[in-house]
Amino acid sequence: MTCSSADSPQSPLDRAVALALEDRALDAAALDAVLACCAAGPDEDARRLLDGARAVRTKHLRDELHLCAIINAKSGACTEDCAFCAQSSRHKTDSPRHPFLEPEDIARAARAMKARGASRFGIVASGLAPTQAEFEKLCRAVALVRAEGLAADVSVGVLTRERLRKLKDAGLSGVHHNLEVARSFFPRICTTHDYEDDVEAVRLALAEGCFVCSGGIFGLGESWAQRAELAQTLRELGVRNVPMNVLVPIAGTRMEGRPVLSAREALLILALYRLMLPSAQLRVCGGRGLVFGPAGGEAQRELFASGASGMMVGDYLTIAGTPPEADLELARSLGLRVAEGEL
Repeated sequence: MTCSSADSPQSPLDRAVALALEDRALDAAALDAVLACCAAGPDEDARRLLDGARAVRTKHLRDELHLCAIINAKSGACTEDCAFCAQSSRHKTDSPRHPFLEPEDIARAARAMKARGASRFGIVASGLAPTQAEFEKLCRAVALVRAEGLAADVSVGVLTRERLRKLKDAGLSGVHHNLEVARSFFPRICTTHDYEDDVEAVRLALAEGCFVCSGGIFGLGESWAQRAELAQTLRELGVRNVPMNVLVPIAGTRMEGRPVLSAREALLILALYRLMLPSAQLRVCGGRGLVFGPAGGEAQRELFASGASGMMVGDYLTIAGTPPEADLELARSLGLRVAEGEL
């Protein structure tokens, strides 16, 4: 596959890789070729796409692997009706429910994850926005996590500019606010708030100079075109850190009957995002173990051959994750260097 210049004569699929190598947006023909390959292309074309995504990742992000971790600081009783979420009060699930944790407990968890290689630690709370009492605890927790030597991030729904600035004063590094799906698909997933509310939350965090993580969850019934639509929205917003989640169907949610994505389809989603967001960090998060199997297995190794540049270690919000030690061993076996110093 010739990838030396996006302006030289070549097939649309090769042109897509060449454009991504130059960190340029895919033109319509190149994107159509990638989507056709993802949706129904032969194995040979899929392999070319995955190899191209690996070349793009290597050029822009070298051999670094970025690790992050989270804590479920407040779980359950969420007023929103997101179809996939075990924490929604609209669903009857076995998801844990607890009030906002004490800041000292959050700091202890951050310390443990730092020892396992994480450089970022996200404090996640259910609900559309924290109460005042929860926000005061959040500010103290952010300060304590930062004191542990990690980048302190929050994922707590919609924040006002005033609250963002107070968190930054406490030591906040980043904001996580996933768009989850494309705008055109969102009404099938959530009806209790508007898509633009989420977009504005991302815009505000970026405008305030925060490190911003915003990505999606795949396998909800969205089309390939809608997957590309979400990537395009993230590109237009200027998001540089993109969590990539795959649906884990949970009993009691509206998505409990959805089939689990195959590893092949999930790898092609990663490749699509690598070509559409060439220099962004693609962090593989929820659903990794379910879809790709145990750390060290071939499918997990393929993650980094298809464009991924980071992953979440430890547990997720309501589901146990891969042991961090296994993830670190996987990174070492692939010759990847764990990134440090993301404060």
